[in-house]
Amino acid sequence: MAHATLTVTMPEQVWIQQVSTAYPAATFRVLAAVPGSESGFALVRITGSSVPEMVAEIETHPQVLELTVVQRSEREATIHFETTAPLLLFSARESGIPIELPVEIQDGEATIEVTGSRERLAELAEQLEQFGLQYRIERVQERLHQSQLLSERQLEVVSAAVDAGYYDTPRRCSLTELAGHLGIAKSTCSETLHRAEEAIVKQFVEDLPGEDRLEEQLASG
Repeated sequence: MAHATLTVTMPEQVWIQQVSTAYPAATFRVLAAVPGSESGFALVRITGSSVPEMVAEIETHPQVLELTVVQRSEREATIHFETTAPLLLFSARESGIPIELPVEIQDGEATIEVTGSRERLAELAEQLEQFGLQYRIERVQERLHQSQLLSERQLEVVSAAVDAGYYDTPRRCSLTELAGHLGIAKSTCSETLHRAEEAIVKQFVEDLPGEDRLEEQLASG
């Protein structure tokens, strides 16, 4: 499974792009959302210096069918609404990959995180383009459970090393002391740590932006 962070730019004709760019310092935080057949429903928290004006603009926009103010103060409001232009929801639905919440939108750009197979992520990229959403890739990495990266023994030794201060600067525990604490030979301790460190470092390098094949697929999609 791969995990991707994308910054998505909304089309100019969409209400959230129009309102968020008119109030670029405001933040729209999508707390919950669900797509319908031809519309979408969302619970959004708005923060900024002109909350009443923003809520009024959203409520009167033709792409917003219904709006209820759940909570409001001078600088914050939580609204529930239905819109005919939930392009991110439609893209997620058509690609079969959910967008992790919350999602923050500011000045016409949404930062989204998704996790799925490489094929599904590539399909999401295609759907974003079909719905007129431009995107840039901030990060792509393989999401592995720790048990997939290290063996049980390697994980035990590395965890003990961290707890004992072996990786602190300066070190609070020597290799000899760590081996004694674990009840194993110094050479065994050293070899186990080396293999674990190799796996961790290689995985870290593979996760660096630009090194993942999926990133190339998304960028060319």
